[in-house]
Amino acid sequence: MDAIVLAGGYATRLWPITQHRPKMLLPVGPSTVIDRIFQELEQEPRINNVYVSTNELFAADFTDHLANTSFSKPKLTVEETTAEEEKFGVIGALGQLLNREQIKDDLLVIAGDNLISFSISDFLDFFESKQNVCLAAYDVGNKELAKSYGVVKVDQEQVVGFQEKPSDPQSSLVSIACYAFPAKTLSLFHSYLSNGNNPDEPGWFLQWLYPNYSVYAFSFDGAWFDIGTPESYIGAVAWALNDGTLVDPEAILSGTTLGKNVHVMSGAKITDSHIENSVVFPNAIVDSCHLKNSIIDEATQCDIASCLPILQRAKRVAIVGDPKQLRHVSFLASSKQTMLALKEGLGMEVADQLDYRSKSILDLAEETITEQQLQL
Repeated sequence: MDAIVLAGGYATRLWPITQHRPKMLLPVGPSTVIDRIFQELEQEPRINNVYVSTNELFAADFTDHLANTSFSKPKLTVEETTAEEEKFGVIGALGQLLNREQIKDDLLVIAGDNLISFSISDFLDFFESKQNVCLAAYDVGNKELAKSYGVVKVDQEQVVGFQEKPSDPQSSLVSIACYAFPAKTLSLFHSYLSNGNNPDEPGWFLQWLYPNYSVYAFSFDGAWFDIGTPESYIGAVAWALNDGTLVDPEAILSGTTLGKNVHVMSGAKITDSHIENSVVFPNAIVDSCHLKNSIIDEATQCDIASCLPILQRAKRVAIVGDPKQLRHVSFLASSKQTMLALKEGLGMEVADQLDYRSKSILDLAEETITEQQLQL
């Protein structure tokens, strides 16, 4: 049996934290989410090969990460995309991967950004007992939450209904990104895609699949975190720390108190502060703050709007920064930004240059320098 670990998303809902790092490598307690999965797959004798599906943007990050682990099974396989709008969709990427790697055996597919409390070994036992397509299912507790997922209806463990992101869910039991496919069903990915079906979420594939092929649901209790937002990331960290704290020996804390669920990483300096339910990344500096439910990244950048008055008055400007740093957070909608640009009579070229929503002052400086170099 082979396994595919999905790690190709761009995690735009977690920006700016994940704009320049894959969310699967975010620390969750002493490990990362994807390392928890790798560890289980490494120890599972039924799994022969582990294919880590990622994109060109983050391929180097995963290469470096895997080189510093003792895992022997994971192998990186890269889809040729570098941005969210270029993605093939999960099912589209899976179809290409199956052809690229010539996968012919039974297959486990699991998301590298899902923290789950059940054992993968137990899920494989369930799969072996059914000898059909299987999915993992979790009751999120209310139908409003279920609207964001694939909603499952089950009769004696068999899936008898499936709605992908419904406006009116039939239950609060949802499919999570953990699936098992018998070798005999792998050709169905090609059939589904060749007929022009939605290549994006796996739920669309399962909604197409279950009326004609047997699909079974492995329901579980306990914890499940789909790490796609700051809130879900902080929640996953809290679950992993279990009301405790994790402070790197090379972090410096002075006059500071820590509440529950706090992770402070190497090189961070925290002075005269109180922190709870938060994550402080390496080399961050926190002084005289009360932080709760927060993610403090390594560095920040100034936004364009704040710097424009300075640029207008200055004769010369030196902008010092690192293009890998954290972007500023903007709650300005793209549509609102476009409307304001049109109202002020700005052409689209100027509007793109001053894109407050997704650019920092460092981006603007780099683009200007590049344009000047091209003109020379």
